[in-house]
Amino acid sequence: MSKYYNNNYHFTSPLVEGEKVLWDSKPKKNAYILNQILTMMPFALIWLLFDSVFIIAFLATGQLQEALFIVIPFFAIHLMPVWIWLANALTANKKWTNTVYYITDRRIIIQSGLIGIDYKTIYFKDIKDVTLNIGFVDKLLGVGDIHFSLNGSRTSSFLDIKNPYEVYPKIQKIVLDMQTDMSYPNALRPEENPGYNTQYNPENPIKFE
Repeated sequence: MSKYYNNNYHFTSPLVEGEKVLWDSKPKKNAYILNQILTMMPFALIWLLFDSVFIIAFLATGQLQEALFIVIPFFAIHLMPVWIWLANALTANKKWTNTVYYITDRRIIIQSGLIGIDYKTIYFKDIKDVTLNIGFVDKLLGVGDIHFSLNGSRTSSFLDIKNPYEVYPKIQKIVLDMQTDMSYPNALRPEENPGYNTQYNPENPIKFE
């Protein structure tokens, strides 16, 4: 039987019976929108400049009829990278509104979407590595991207998280504790465990400030 977790962002995330949310957050708004705009922007502007030179040169020949039926339709398709960049930039605010990240005691959930709401689940057993990336713009705005490397070389990410240097080690510890508990459940551990010194306890989860 499922239930829904009500977060601080006026959205709900579907949970299975008994599942507990340990942490939830949204990307920092100005950083997320700016990074969406900057992504592909240099490439798109160079592509637009390159195509504009050919369009202007052809129009300068005075062959307007050929331009109307051949050149303009061709470049409308050829400029697809520019349209993709514009679409990402113009929809960035809406995508930010629908984006929330969750870590529960069973999995990681990435909520996203443009028109509707999509939920992506990452199971702890599938995570191979957790890394932190802080680019130039991220550093200026106090955010970072946390990447989860998964089986099959796939990667999922928490983008533009605030206070990344504080959040990153806590997420690392949660993933380590969860994976260790799957391999060697707390209930089966001796009082003195010579293995990993993990302290995952579902009744006393890690606290985020």
